[in-house]
Amino acid sequence: MQTSKTAALKKGRTIINPILKDEVIFLETSRESNGVQTLVEVVLAPGGGNPLHYHEDFSEEFTCLEGELSIQLGKQIIRLKPGESATAPVLSRHRFFNQSQQPCRFRCRIAPGCPGFEQTLQLMYGLARDGQANAQGIPKNPYALGYTIMIGGTCMTGWMALLQPLLHWLGRQAIRKGIAAELQRRYLTIW
Repeated sequence: MQTSKTAALKKGRTIINPILKDEVIFLETSRESNGVQTLVEVVLAPGGGNPLHYHEDFSEEFTCLEGELSIQLGKQIIRLKPGESATAPVLSRHRFFNQSQQPCRFRCRIAPGCPGFEQTLQLMYGLARDGQANAQGIPKNPYALGYTIMIGGTCMTGWMALLQPLLHWLGRQAIRKGIAAELQRRYLTIW
């Protein structure tokens, strides 16, 4: 059972993407863990998920809490039930998705912690709340998109990997033009 203090903590640290119908609760940030981990709880809508990608600097451990969470790790699909976990090591191509008709809830542990990943979630969900993202939740502004990709620690795969250098260039331009600072001012919360 949740205490009122725990419930208040989660409420104050919850972000919602109205386009994707997803919810992320920040349980522990990289700053709070002295860089050891970023820990979030996610409520993923039916049909939700992300494309195949990898990370050069951190691993991701997924633990299903409610419903069923599917993880693709390389070519293997793993279906997690409550209490089951799977880890995507550094450099492994992976994605998570909900192929059920019900929302699923899972915990994601990123190790070591990644402040850029935490910021990317806040920026992308904030842009979605303000109507500044398309139907897939992708920022409409190319500079904002480039900046979130650049700081998030996520590398795309397949043909989308060809876009990564361009997006990083756009991210650097966002910094130079002050767009990144405005995004940070508007959407970032430091816990």
